[in-house]
Amino acid sequence: MNQQNFCLQPFTPISSFDLQIHGNIDREHNHLTINYLFQGDLEKIDIPTPADIPTRKHELWKITCWEFFLGIKDKPSYWEFNLSPTGDWNVYRFDDYRRGMQEETAITSLPFILRHHSDSLELTLELDLDKFIAPELNLDVGITTVVQDINGVTTYWALKHSGEEADFHLRDSFTIELMGIGI
Repeated sequence: MNQQNFCLQPFTPISSFDLQIHGNIDREHNHLTINYLFQGDLEKIDIPTPADIPTRKHELWKITCWEFFLGIKDKPSYWEFNLSPTGDWNVYRFDDYRRGMQEETAITSLPFILRHHSDSLELTLELDLDKFIAPELNLDVGITTVVQDINGVTTYWALKHSGEEADFHLRDSFTIELMGIGI
C-alpha cells in the first residue's frame, strides 16, 4: 500500500495543551507527497514566523519542526528531512544509525506549502525521489514532529516510540512501508 494515513503520539503525555498531529503519505511513480495537520490549542505552540527567503539550515529540530525519515528496506542507510514553519529546511543522509551524517546534496531545495487555518496548521510537501532513491526500492518511513510550546517545553511526536528516550532515528520506529515501482 502506497497511500497511508498516520496519527502521531507524544513520547510523554501532555496535559498543558490539546494537540492532534495526523496526516497522510503517498508514493506514486517515485514521487512522495506528505501532508501533516496540527489541530488543537495552536495558540499554545511556539510556531516561528515564516522567513522572507527560506533556506537550508541546521538544527531545525531544536524548535517546532516537522520531520520524516526514509530508509531503504533492509539497508542501514536513511535520510532525515527537517521542515520548519519558517520555511527553512534540511535533508541529511546517514550511513547507519546516527553515523555518517551529511547533507544530502542531491536535494538543493525543498519547497513546501504551509497553510494557516482558523483551527489548524497544515503542511504539504511533494518530493521527486528520483534524485536520490531508485524507483524500484521499497522504503521504510518514520514520521515525526518536534513541538515546542510557548513556555519553551519541547515534546517529541512519532508514529511509534521504540526507545527508552525519544529517538526518531531508531529503525523500529519506521513503521510505514512504501512499495517501489515493479520493474
